[in-house]
Amino acid sequence: MEAQLEQIRNQQKETWNKFSPGWKKWDQFTMNFLKPMGDEIIHLIKPRKGETILDVAAGTGEPGLTIAEMAGTGKVIITDLAEGMLDVARENASSRHIENVETIACDASELPFEDETFDAISCRMGFMFFPDMEMAAKELVRVLKQGGRVAASIWNVPEKNLWVTAMTSTINKNMQLQPPPPEAPGIFRCAKQGLIAGLFKKAGLKNIFEEEINGKLKFDSANTFWGFHTEVAAPVVAALSKADQPMRDKIKKEVFETIDQKYPDGNIEMDYSSIIIYGEK
Repeated sequence: MEAQLEQIRNQQKETWNKFSPGWKKWDQFTMNFLKPMGDEIIHLIKPRKGETILDVAAGTGEPGLTIAEMAGTGKVIITDLAEGMLDVARENASSRHIENVETIACDASELPFEDETFDAISCRMGFMFFPDMEMAAKELVRVLKQGGRVAASIWNVPEKNLWVTAMTSTINKNMQLQPPPPEAPGIFRCAKQGLIAGLFKKAGLKNIFEEEINGKLKFDSANTFWGFHTEVAAPVVAALSKADQPMRDKIKKEVFETIDQKYPDGNIEMDYSSIIIYGEK
Protein backbone atom coordinates (compact mmCIF):
# COMPACT_ATOMS: atom_id res chain seq x y z
CA MET A 1 0.00 0.00 0.00
CA GLU A 2 1.25 3.49 -0.87
CA ALA A 3 2.55 5.57 2.02
CA GLN A 4 -0.24 8.15 1.67
CA LEU A 5 -2.94 5.48 1.73
CA GLU A 6 -1.28 3.78 4.68
CA GLN A 7 -1.30 7.08 6.56
CA ILE A 8 -5.03 7.49 5.87
CA ARG A 9 -5.66 3.93 7.02
CA ASN A 10 -3.75 4.50 10.25
CA GLN A 11 -5.68 7.71 10.88
CA GLN A 12 -8.97 5.90 10.30
CA LYS A 13 -7.94 3.10 12.63
CA GLU A 14 -6.95 5.53 15.37
CA THR A 15 -10.19 7.50 14.98
CA TRP A 16 -12.53 4.50 15.09
CA ASN A 17 -10.70 2.98 18.06
CA LYS A 18 -10.96 6.32 19.86
CA PHE A 19 -14.69 6.54 19.24
CA SER A 20 -15.53 2.90 19.95
CA PRO A 21 -16.65 3.71 23.56
CA GLY A 22 -19.13 6.24 22.14
CA TRP A 23 -20.41 3.68 19.65
CA LYS A 24 -20.82 1.18 22.48
CA LYS A 25 -22.83 3.72 24.49
CA TRP A 26 -25.07 4.56 21.53
CA ASP A 27 -25.12 1.05 20.05
CA GLN A 28 -28.84 0.32 20.45
CA PHE A 29 -29.75 3.74 19.04
CA THR A 30 -27.42 3.51 16.03
CA MET A 31 -28.26 -0.12 15.27
CA ASN A 32 -31.99 0.70 15.23
CA PHE A 33 -31.21 3.66 12.97
CA LEU A 34 -29.14 1.60 10.53
CA LYS A 35 -31.36 -1.50 10.62
CA PRO A 36 -33.35 -0.72 7.42
CA MET A 37 -30.10 -0.63 5.42
CA GLY A 38 -28.88 -3.83 7.02
CA ASP A 39 -32.22 -5.53 6.42
CA GLU A 40 -32.14 -4.65 2.73
CA ILE A 41 -28.57 -5.89 2.37
CA ILE A 42 -29.67 -9.17 3.94
CA HIS A 43 -32.70 -9.34 1.65
CA LEU A 44 -30.48 -8.90 -1.39
CA ILE A 45 -27.67 -11.32 -0.56
CA LYS A 46 -30.17 -13.92 0.71
CA PRO A 47 -28.00 -15.76 3.28
CA ARG A 48 -28.52 -19.51 3.19
CA LYS A 49 -27.96 -22.06 5.91
CA GLY A 50 -24.47 -23.53 5.75
CA GLU A 51 -22.90 -20.66 3.83
CA THR A 52 -19.73 -18.78 4.75
CA ILE A 53 -20.40 -15.05 4.69
CA LEU A 54 -18.20 -11.99 5.18
CA ASP A 55 -19.35 -8.74 6.81
CA VAL A 56 -16.81 -6.01 6.03
CA ALA A 57 -16.41 -2.84 8.12
CA ALA A 58 -18.99 -4.27 10.50
CA GLY A 59 -18.20 -1.96 13.41
CA THR A 60 -20.15 -3.22 16.42
CA GLY A 61 -21.31 -6.30 14.50
CA GLU A 62 -24.26 -5.62 12.25
CA PRO A 63 -25.58 -6.84 9.92
CA GLY A 64 -23.14 -9.74 10.42
CA LEU A 65 -24.64 -10.93 13.71
CA THR A 66 -28.15 -11.04 12.27
CA ILE A 67 -26.80 -12.94 9.25
CA ALA A 68 -25.09 -15.41 11.61
CA GLU A 69 -28.44 -16.10 13.28
CA MET A 70 -29.78 -17.04 9.84
CA ALA A 71 -26.77 -19.09 8.74
CA GLY A 72 -27.43 -22.19 10.87
CA THR A 73 -24.40 -24.44 10.42
CA GLY A 74 -22.74 -21.74 8.34
CA LYS A 75 -20.26 -19.15 9.54
CA VAL A 76 -19.93 -15.37 9.43
CA ILE A 77 -16.60 -13.56 9.51
CA ILE A 78 -16.95 -10.03 10.87
CA THR A 79 -14.13 -7.63 10.02
CA ASP A 80 -13.33 -4.05 10.90
CA LEU A 81 -10.22 -1.91 10.88
CA ALA A 82 -10.65 -0.99 14.56
CA GLU A 83 -10.18 -3.63 17.25
CA GLY A 84 -12.12 -1.43 19.67
CA MET A 85 -15.23 -1.73 17.51
CA LEU A 86 -14.81 -5.49 17.26
CA ASP A 87 -14.61 -5.72 21.05
CA VAL A 88 -18.17 -4.40 21.10
CA ALA A 89 -19.17 -6.82 18.32
CA ARG A 90 -17.87 -9.75 20.37
CA GLU A 91 -19.79 -8.56 23.43
CA ASN A 92 -22.94 -8.28 21.32
CA ALA A 93 -22.43 -11.78 19.92
CA SER A 94 -21.95 -13.17 23.43
CA SER A 95 -25.04 -11.45 24.83
CA ARG A 96 -27.11 -12.92 21.98
CA HIS A 97 -25.49 -16.37 22.32
CA ILE A 98 -24.26 -16.29 18.71
CA GLU A 99 -21.36 -18.70 18.33
CA ASN A 100 -20.93 -19.11 14.55
CA VAL A 101 -19.06 -15.83 14.16
CA GLU A 102 -15.41 -14.86 14.09
CA THR A 103 -14.01 -11.34 14.28
CA ILE A 104 -10.85 -10.26 12.47
CA ALA A 105 -9.29 -6.79 12.53
CA CYS A 106 -8.11 -6.01 9.01
CA ASP A 107 -8.14 -3.50 6.18
CA ALA A 108 -10.78 -4.02 3.48
CA SER A 109 -8.10 -3.26 0.90
CA GLU A 110 -5.93 -6.16 2.12
CA LEU A 111 -8.26 -8.95 3.21
CA PRO A 112 -6.45 -11.91 4.83
CA PHE A 113 -8.50 -14.58 3.03
CA GLU A 114 -7.95 -16.99 0.17
CA ASP A 115 -9.54 -16.39 -3.23
CA GLU A 116 -13.19 -17.44 -3.51
CA THR A 117 -13.72 -18.05 0.21
CA PHE A 118 -17.18 -16.52 0.73
CA ASP A 119 -20.66 -17.22 -0.61
CA ALA A 120 -21.83 -13.66 0.06
CA ILE A 121 -20.48 -10.35 1.38
CA SER A 122 -22.15 -7.45 3.16
CA CYS A 123 -20.70 -3.99 3.75
CA ARG A 124 -22.94 -1.49 5.51
CA MET A 125 -21.65 2.09 5.50
CA GLY A 126 -18.01 1.16 5.04
CA PHE A 127 -16.93 2.16 1.55
CA MET A 128 -16.80 5.90 2.26
CA PHE A 129 -14.05 5.33 4.83
CA PHE A 130 -11.78 3.00 2.84
CA PRO A 131 -8.46 4.63 1.86
CA ASP A 132 -8.66 3.13 -1.64
CA MET A 133 -12.23 2.21 -2.60
CA GLU A 134 -11.25 0.63 -5.93
CA MET A 135 -8.73 -1.62 -4.23
CA ALA A 136 -11.35 -2.60 -1.64
CA ALA A 137 -13.91 -3.46 -4.33
CA LYS A 138 -11.35 -5.69 -6.06
CA GLU A 139 -10.59 -7.43 -2.76
CA LEU A 140 -14.27 -8.14 -2.13
CA VAL A 141 -14.56 -9.69 -5.58
CA ARG A 142 -11.35 -11.68 -5.12
CA VAL A 143 -12.57 -13.41 -1.95
CA LEU A 144 -16.10 -13.96 -3.30
CA LYS A 145 -16.98 -17.32 -4.84
CA GLN A 146 -18.19 -17.58 -8.41
CA GLY A 147 -21.91 -16.88 -8.34
CA GLY A 148 -21.56 -15.13 -4.99
CA ARG A 149 -23.53 -12.05 -3.97
CA VAL A 150 -22.36 -8.75 -2.53
CA ALA A 151 -24.34 -5.76 -1.26
CA ALA A 152 -23.15 -2.49 0.23
CA SER A 153 -24.80 0.65 1.53
CA ILE A 154 -23.60 4.25 1.45
CA TRP A 155 -25.06 7.62 2.40
CA ASN A 156 -26.85 9.63 -0.25
CA VAL A 157 -26.27 13.36 -0.92
CA PRO A 158 -26.14 15.87 1.97
CA GLU A 159 -29.42 17.51 0.89
CA LYS A 160 -31.24 14.28 1.80
CA ASN A 161 -29.53 13.76 5.17
CA LEU A 162 -30.66 16.46 7.57
CA TRP A 163 -29.63 14.31 10.52
CA VAL A 164 -26.03 15.16 9.57
CA THR A 165 -26.29 18.59 7.97
CA ALA A 166 -28.28 20.18 10.81
CA MET A 167 -25.07 19.91 12.80
CA THR A 168 -22.34 20.26 10.18
CA SER A 169 -23.87 23.26 8.38
CA THR A 170 -23.99 25.20 11.65
CA ILE A 171 -20.38 24.33 12.41
CA ASN A 172 -19.25 25.31 8.91
CA LYS A 173 -21.18 28.58 9.03
CA ASN A 174 -19.42 29.60 12.22
CA MET A 175 -15.93 28.23 11.69
CA GLN A 176 -15.24 28.31 7.92
CA LEU A 177 -13.21 25.13 8.09
CA GLN A 178 -11.08 23.98 5.18
CA PRO A 179 -13.10 21.33 3.33
CA PRO A 180 -11.37 17.96 2.99
CA PRO A 181 -10.24 16.81 -0.48
CA PRO A 182 -13.07 15.07 -2.41
CA GLU A 183 -11.18 11.76 -2.33
CA ALA A 184 -10.65 11.87 1.45
CA PRO A 185 -12.69 9.48 3.63
CA GLY A 186 -15.96 11.06 4.70
CA ILE A 187 -19.65 10.40 5.10
CA PHE A 188 -20.74 11.77 1.70
CA ARG A 189 -17.71 10.65 -0.28
CA CYS A 190 -19.67 7.96 -2.17
CA ALA A 191 -22.86 9.93 -2.76
CA LYS A 192 -22.15 10.63 -6.44
CA GLN A 193 -24.64 8.64 -8.46
CA GLY A 194 -23.19 5.43 -9.86
CA LEU A 195 -19.82 5.74 -8.11
CA ILE A 196 -19.87 2.45 -6.20
CA ALA A 197 -21.78 0.68 -8.96
CA GLY A 198 -18.97 1.72 -11.30
CA LEU A 199 -16.35 0.32 -8.94
CA PHE A 200 -18.32 -2.93 -8.70
CA LYS A 201 -18.43 -3.21 -12.49
CA LYS A 202 -14.74 -2.42 -12.84
CA ALA A 203 -13.92 -5.07 -10.23
CA GLY A 204 -15.77 -7.71 -12.26
CA LEU A 205 -19.25 -7.91 -10.79
CA LYS A 206 -22.38 -8.25 -12.93
CA ASN A 207 -26.17 -7.87 -12.53
CA ILE A 208 -25.42 -4.65 -10.65
CA PHE A 209 -28.20 -2.34 -9.50
CA GLU A 210 -28.78 0.47 -7.02
CA GLU A 211 -31.76 1.37 -4.90
CA GLU A 212 -32.52 4.21 -2.51
CA ILE A 213 -33.73 3.80 1.06
CA ASN A 214 -35.19 6.81 2.84
CA GLY A 215 -36.42 7.24 6.37
CA LYS A 216 -36.57 9.35 9.51
CA LEU A 217 -34.18 9.39 12.45
CA LYS A 218 -36.04 10.28 15.64
CA PHE A 219 -34.44 12.15 18.54
CA ASP A 220 -36.34 12.66 21.78
CA SER A 221 -34.72 16.09 22.30
CA ALA A 222 -32.22 18.54 20.87
CA ASN A 223 -29.96 17.55 23.74
CA THR A 224 -30.01 13.92 22.56
CA PHE A 225 -29.19 15.08 19.03
CA TRP A 226 -26.20 17.05 20.34
CA GLY A 227 -25.00 14.19 22.53
CA PHE A 228 -25.21 11.68 19.69
CA HIS A 229 -23.10 13.78 17.35
CA THR A 230 -20.52 14.85 19.92
CA GLU A 231 -19.93 11.29 21.13
CA VAL A 232 -20.18 9.30 17.89
CA ALA A 233 -19.48 11.58 14.90
CA ALA A 234 -15.70 11.91 14.57
CA PRO A 235 -15.76 14.85 12.07
CA VAL A 236 -18.04 16.84 14.39
CA VAL A 237 -15.79 16.21 17.39
CA ALA A 238 -12.70 17.11 15.34
CA ALA A 239 -14.26 20.38 14.22
CA LEU A 240 -15.49 21.36 17.68
CA SER A 241 -12.06 20.60 19.14
CA LYS A 242 -10.79 23.59 17.14
CA ALA A 243 -13.38 25.90 18.73
CA ASP A 244 -12.92 27.76 22.02
CA GLN A 245 -15.66 27.44 24.61
CA PRO A 246 -17.58 30.61 23.58
CA MET A 247 -17.66 29.41 19.96
CA ARG A 248 -18.70 25.91 21.00
CA ASP A 249 -21.50 27.39 23.12
CA LYS A 250 -22.61 29.57 20.18
CA ILE A 251 -22.73 26.58 17.81
CA LYS A 252 -24.70 24.54 20.32
CA LYS A 253 -27.18 27.38 20.85
CA GLU A 254 -27.72 27.77 17.09
CA VAL A 255 -28.13 24.02 16.58
CA PHE A 256 -30.79 23.95 19.30
CA GLU A 257 -32.52 26.98 17.76
CA THR A 258 -32.53 25.34 14.32
CA ILE A 259 -34.11 22.19 15.74
CA ASP A 260 -36.67 24.14 17.79
CA GLN A 261 -37.69 26.18 14.73
CA LYS A 262 -38.01 23.16 12.45
CA TYR A 263 -39.74 20.95 15.03
CA PRO A 264 -41.74 23.34 17.27
CA ASP A 265 -43.92 20.48 18.53
CA GLY A 266 -40.82 18.64 19.80
CA ASN A 267 -41.35 15.74 17.39
CA ILE A 268 -37.80 15.59 16.03
CA GLU A 269 -37.75 13.24 13.04
CA MET A 270 -34.90 14.05 10.65
CA ASP A 271 -34.63 12.83 7.07
CA TYR A 272 -32.01 10.31 6.05
CA SER A 273 -31.29 8.76 2.68
CA SER A 274 -28.99 5.93 1.71
CA ILE A 275 -28.16 3.94 -1.41
CA ILE A 276 -27.83 0.16 -1.57
CA ILE A 277 -25.61 -1.32 -4.32
CA TYR A 278 -25.82 -4.99 -5.28
CA GLY A 279 -23.76 -7.18 -7.59
CA GLU A 280 -22.90 -10.80 -8.39
CA LYS A 281 -19.69 -12.54 -9.39
